[in-house]
Amino acid sequence: MPRFFVENENILGEKIVIGGEDAKHISLSLRARVGEKITACDGKGVDYECEISDITKNEVTLSVLEKKNSETEPDIEVTLYQALVKSDKFDFIVQKCTELGVTKIVPVVTDRCISKPDDASLAKKLVRWNKIAKEAAMQSGRGHIPTVENAVSFDEALAGLKRTDCGFLCYESNPHTAIDEIYNKCKEKGSIKTCAFLVGPEGGISEKEAEKTMGEGISLASLGPRILRTETAPLCVMSAVMLMSGNMT
Repeated sequence: MPRFFVENENILGEKIVIGGEDAKHISLSLRARVGEKITACDGKGVDYECEISDITKNEVTLSVLEKKNSETEPDIEVTLYQALVKSDKFDFIVQKCTELGVTKIVPVVTDRCISKPDDASLAKKLVRWNKIAKEAAMQSGRGHIPTVENAVSFDEALAGLKRTDCGFLCYESNPHTAIDEIYNKCKEKGSIKTCAFLVGPEGGISEKEAEKTMGEGISLASLGPRILRTETAPLCVMSAVMLMSGNMT
């Protein structure tokens, strides 16, 4: 069943109105007709099973048949602090981590970042990244659209890691600890509802940054014996977290 995200102001009781490019896609690309079923989602975890009651190329009106909580969202909130990398790599990371269940992605400026766009360039990139997140959420059946937020400093990212139930930084060199050991140690302190991790840029995390991380009492996580590319590492961690939290069976 086709799935589309709608703004709250377009949810009018038992009616939902879809306009813009989505309406054109439904009417022209999908060639949908009155009576066909569509799932509308508010982007915050609520699904509306609907039937098309009226359709033009500019607007589609839906009649709500059933309202329910999305069954595709993980029960853990995961934030990825991703060091700024070349645009095509960041595009890929946003798309794939959205598919895997990430809640939020925060770009980070680190010592070895090759890509350090100015404010104007970053603003344009954020618009594109959030669009990619929305499209990936729609394609993968998510009930929540992850947000890609403004870039933060390394110190701000560390503060974010400390605010979660389980936060760690991915680091390829010793001293580091296996992800499952870190996760299980956090679990001993109580249930894990929030998790956050930081992945470095193409050149990795500097020794100075690793030392600062340990000084803040944040764990350095190993991703195994092989060195992973910066665009591969977050996918590896997301998969591991989803598996350990029982959201990938």
